[in-house]
Amino acid sequence: MDTDVCVVGGGPAGLVLGLLLARQGVDVVVCEKHEDFLRDFRGDTVHPSTLDLLAELGLSKEFDELPHRTLERLALDLPDGVWPVGDLTRLSNPHPYIALVPQWDLLEMLARAASHYPTFTLLRACEVTDVIRENGVVTGVRTTQGEIRARLTVGTDGRHSTVRRALGLRSRDFGAPMDVAWFRLSRHDSDGDGLIGHVRKGRILITIDRGNYWQTAYVFPKNGFEQVKRDGLAAFKASITDLAPFLGDRMDEITDWDPIRILTVTVDRLERWHVPGALLIGDAAHAMSPIGGVGINLAVQDAVAAARILAAPLNERRLSSTVLARVQRRRTLPTVGTQLFQRLAQNAVIRPVLSGGRPVTAPLPLRLLRRFPALQVIPARLIGVGLRPEKLVDER
Repeated sequence: MDTDVCVVGGGPAGLVLGLLLARQGVDVVVCEKHEDFLRDFRGDTVHPSTLDLLAELGLSKEFDELPHRTLERLALDLPDGVWPVGDLTRLSNPHPYIALVPQWDLLEMLARAASHYPTFTLLRACEVTDVIRENGVVTGVRTTQGEIRARLTVGTDGRHSTVRRALGLRSRDFGAPMDVAWFRLSRHDSDGDGLIGHVRKGRILITIDRGNYWQTAYVFPKNGFEQVKRDGLAAFKASITDLAPFLGDRMDEITDWDPIRILTVTVDRLERWHVPGALLIGDAAHAMSPIGGVGINLAVQDAVAAARILAAPLNERRLSSTVLARVQRRRTLPTVGTQLFQRLAQNAVIRPVLSGGRPVTAPLPLRLLRRFPALQVIPARLIGVGLRPEKLVDER
């Protein structure tokens, strides 16, 4: 099979890139290694910047019909009270809230929208195993369905990217003090709603309202899950109850460790996102911490910028390494800035909390956010919009 662009990975970034290139007449093949999108994704937050993009694409009505919850405020539950973190209603965006939507529904919506363009092809159950190189240039990929030849290969296949590994690109690893155990607990109408971080000495629990259940994240020290398991399931459930007492009557839903999924947190960034014939974006180029839930939305913004920069050179047959470098330059500032924010939060908040070295109380920034509510727009914008939101058309 021959194509202009082969996108490896049918996640949000890959499908958005495929959709945006196809609507500009570029021939695109997206390779998704699974037969469908029905998997337990953890990153199911769709932030204002992405909601605004969907509106630009005329997909707001279809998105609104998907099952979802909306989140307008972020808060931390500390021993000395519940403290506001961010108020998204203060944003000037058309969509001043975060939507919590099953990612498989979002991906199917994007795939349907892209399928309306004759130059778009989605290959399901098509796993990429290696890249094809000729005279130092990537000319396509090898897959479980055969070879795909492409003028450009784009890796959007996440932090464990096959394309990234095949290219052997160097990355800088910034480390992380924690990993995360994800699981579900049923939600009662009397529980309240929203997203709240429950923080106590040595432990952190995040509860995310998903309608009929809580998407729950238990944060523990890096590589510490084996110790959590050695302490026993009863101790694990007791810790959850202590952090969020309202969940105490649901501990019988945790009967063993099998439903609990571990996210090994990584924060890294490639020094170079491209080689002749290939480009990486999203987590494949820069793995993000789950802090703020911004990874998906940063990856989508990468895709928007990449499509805007690449479409004309692809159509005019003048794609070059210089053009690929423009994508990295465009997206370096928001990537570096967001990772800096995440690393500061890791080192100033999460690491001290998990070490259990001192009592947990509200730090000065949280006290200022409560005293001066207008300041809550700052973290809301950083999390909900980002440092450089992208538009379909360059408005500079």
